[in-house]
Amino acid sequence: METQTSSLKEKWEVLKQLKPQLRIRNAADELNVTEVELLALNCGENVTRLKPEFTAILAEVEALGKVMALTRNDDVVHERKGVYLNPSLENPHVGLFVGEDIDLRIFFASWGSAFAVVENAEEKPRKSLQFFAKDGEAIHKIYLTPLSNDAVFDQIVEKYKSDDQSSIIITEPKAALPAEKADSEIDVASFQEGWRNLTDTHHFFGLLRKNGLTRTQALRLAPEGNYAVKVSNNALREVVTTAAERETPIMVFVGNPGMIQIHTGPVKKLMDHGDWFNVLDPDFNLHVKESSIADSWIVRKPSEDGTVTALECFDKKGNQIAQLFGKRKPGIPELEEWRAIVQEVENKLKLNN
Repeated sequence: METQTSSLKEKWEVLKQLKPQLRIRNAADELNVTEVELLALNCGENVTRLKPEFTAILAEVEALGKVMALTRNDDVVHERKGVYLNPSLENPHVGLFVGEDIDLRIFFASWGSAFAVVENAEEKPRKSLQFFAKDGEAIHKIYLTPLSNDAVFDQIVEKYKSDDQSSIIITEPKAALPAEKADSEIDVASFQEGWRNLTDTHHFFGLLRKNGLTRTQALRLAPEGNYAVKVSNNALREVVTTAAERETPIMVFVGNPGMIQIHTGPVKKLMDHGDWFNVLDPDFNLHVKESSIADSWIVRKPSEDGTVTALECFDKKGNQIAQLFGKRKPGIPELEEWRAIVQEVENKLKLNN
């Protein structure tokens, strides 16, 4: 095993020489390993393996002050600066941080490992706490900013440092997506009735599970009307661009199996870079690989506060990679300005389902 890790480290060093700008996630893809396997190679150098006491570590990050929270999947990166406020970490399955800036939904079942990383930078070392799934994929990263408390970071590292600082890490195979049932096996009438009778959008997931539906299948089998409307895959660009032009505050949800991260507020500075469509605001950055969006749907769900309207984007495997709403809170109807934007995009980009 030690020989294997030495060989992998040598291959990574060669790759870094050839492609010095290559990020670790992309390097892992090129070397056919997981990101956490590459990261662990530097344990004892600039990487410290932490004890897998995830809730305890997260309970201490508020004291870091203003940081940058990063959550991503293969195709969308969500970066939000702020302070980790109002934690709810008692439930072993689901945790929360609910602040105006850092807003997270945490699903601990897939969490597998944690590390502290200190990367060399021109001005000062870049410090981060990084959390990975059991399959080696990155779940969430917390980067210090110039306004963060470095001493607290050092205390967290010392307190939660693992006795095991080897470069070897065992990962589990990536969980396969559940097979989609044939439409003929679904009680479509019952599902559609459940959708029409929703009073809380959070109950939609339970409705899918009860009826044995994947999310994209559910959208295909939505009730008649405008409950789910398929649109072309430049809908996200259109929605974000129009929201920026009209200064309409939106909510942007991006996640992976272990985390959903939410931005609530305006978006302003938009920019293209290669395949990526970007929001580059001071406290919020979003990077979307547009070519990976395989399906886009405008989705409407009834609630006690009226209809809630979303744009949902999926990759070719049916994974939801981003979800957008107008800014709203429970008890408050969604913004009419948001509804107008979505309706205009629907009128412009609607496809024949």
